[in-house]
Amino acid sequence: MLLNALFPSRDIGNDPAKIRDWAQAAEDMGFHCIEVPDHVYGAAPRGDWKPNYSEFDPFHETFTTMAFIAAVTRKIQLCSGVLILPQRQTGLVAKQAAQVDILSGGRVRLGVGVGWNHVEYEALNEDWKTRGARQAEQITVMRKLWTEDFVTFEGRFHKLVDVNQLPVPVQRPIPIWFGGSSDAVIKRCARIGDGWMPILAPDAVGEAKLGQLRDHLKAFGRDPASFGLEAWIRMNEPDTQQWGAAVQGWKRLGAQMVMLHPMYRMPTFEQQIETLRQFKEVAGG
Repeated sequence: MLLNALFPSRDIGNDPAKIRDWAQAAEDMGFHCIEVPDHVYGAAPRGDWKPNYSEFDPFHETFTTMAFIAAVTRKIQLCSGVLILPQRQTGLVAKQAAQVDILSGGRVRLGVGVGWNHVEYEALNEDWKTRGARQAEQITVMRKLWTEDFVTFEGRFHKLVDVNQLPVPVQRPIPIWFGGSSDAVIKRCARIGDGWMPILAPDAVGEAKLGQLRDHLKAFGRDPASFGLEAWIRMNEPDTQQWGAAVQGWKRLGAQMVMLHPMYRMPTFEQQIETLRQFKEVAGG
């Protein structure tokens, strides 16, 4: 089982040397991939709505950070974890992802989601209500831009007439994996995705969702054995026994990759590195 490392965007700070040292430590420890989260805006609570993250939580910009990490590492894979695709311009995402793929020598995996923060959509002037349909069409457009010499496409959200993007990525197309676990996301993921990145426990609920995915894959004529599965292990405290149990549970369910997703804060660089070391140890990587 491959182990991935979540870039500690909220805690790493703004010192480029620390970002470099953290990324190189993850690579030296043998982690397969670094995943960089995405939020453009923070927002304060509004009435009954409370965001998952405080408006004081910093999020480094996803593609810029991936490009920097590409320059200071040699082989570790890079993934957006996850990019909230429908609140971004499709052509710009395709261009940015292609550029990071070029700079990294073909190490990019694009993780995409539809998000949970309607306030962020509003601030970016994008439609919250159509985000699922928009995401599906965006993926079609991006794959065309990465693989075709000239693209003509007209859909519900896009109209392109004889346009192209150069330079092209190393990977044609770049792999696209889905985050999220709603019924609609699972079906969309099975239809057009290359892999799934759920934040679920390996319990009865998680197993049922995985069964749902595999049923959809078969219905769409796709081979579940060739479809990627990465489990995000969300933890509210640094309990290594819980980490290990979750890893073993997802291994039993057939995940090829696991990533620790700490919801607690790690205010020092030493804690951030120690978390990598401990997860590596308990996960048996």
